[in-house]
Amino acid sequence: MKAVLFRQHGGPDKLSYEDMPIPTIGLDDVLVRVKACALNHLDLWVRQGNPAYPMPLPHVLGSDVAGIVEQVGSNVDSVMVGQRVFVSPGISCWKCEYCLAGRDNFCRSYSLLGAMMHGGYAEYVKVPFRNVLPIPENLSFEQAAAFPLVSVTASHMLFALAGLQHGETVLIMGAGSGVGMMAVQMAKLAGARVLTTVGSDDKIPKAVLLGADAVINHAKEKVADRVKLLTEGRGVDVVIEHIGPEVWDSSLESLAKGGRLITCGATTGGDVKLNLRYVFSRQLTIKGSYMGTRAELVKAADMMGQGRLISVIDRTFPLQQARAAQELMESRKFFGKIVLTV
Repeated sequence: MKAVLFRQHGGPDKLSYEDMPIPTIGLDDVLVRVKACALNHLDLWVRQGNPAYPMPLPHVLGSDVAGIVEQVGSNVDSVMVGQRVFVSPGISCWKCEYCLAGRDNFCRSYSLLGAMMHGGYAEYVKVPFRNVLPIPENLSFEQAAAFPLVSVTASHMLFALAGLQHGETVLIMGAGSGVGMMAVQMAKLAGARVLTTVGSDDKIPKAVLLGADAVINHAKEKVADRVKLLTEGRGVDVVIEHIGPEVWDSSLESLAKGGRLITCGATTGGDVKLNLRYVFSRQLTIKGSYMGTRAELVKAADMMGQGRLISVIDRTFPLQQARAAQELMESRKFFGKIVLTV
């Protein structure tokens, strides 16, 4: 099969389009013929080299996959050859106390497709059968690949961790990102007032179409000052943040007393400064978020199938142009998801 892989960590130039053996599946596995694979910032971190994601090289990236079932293991009776499926990117054991309690993203052996095991930048990918789910009939392969990781992350942040309520005000950093575009839609559907940020004026109408009530161009305005104007000096109840140091101070300054900050990423670095007096005097809550549960993903898929959520796809690239796709992601000159087609 053809695959895009890297043999050493570094920039996009380390990616190469090569032949690889088709994966051999186990008794409980499914072989999926990949039709589409969406990019995530995780792909960039793994390619660059991150001690949190050790893996043997060469390595194939890609966490968000949609395709057709090609083979099933002999223990699998719930998945059929020829079925259109998307892949739940979080791999868990389904045996430990966390998995059995429905908190599978806390599993002690939790890992991500494309991070510590070969992913979907290839013609075929092997996954445990529990990680494939039927694609809603109204979705294309590209649309089905563009929502799993970001939708489960956004849902977990907004509701499981922030506890967002109808009538509250939420600030979502980066509406043009995958997590951002899903979080804007989900928060609006939940009855919240949605403020969000973008980096250029051409992204403002796109964020409004997703449901944002107000859009702040962070390249032109100080976010916290604009938030205070929009909230009559009060601040927001919730901030959803996945960028890191670049927005950390403005995220905290935008919170109302008793506000909740949920963070799930660090695209601009991992180190931030924190004034503890500011945190406890304003009674703020800061929570870290990592992925979400299978139940949250199933709910998001149902909403996609009903048309209540949409996948926003900026551009698609053929698999062999994965390098160009990653360069576009690094440039930030996109809105929504970037998808590889196979």
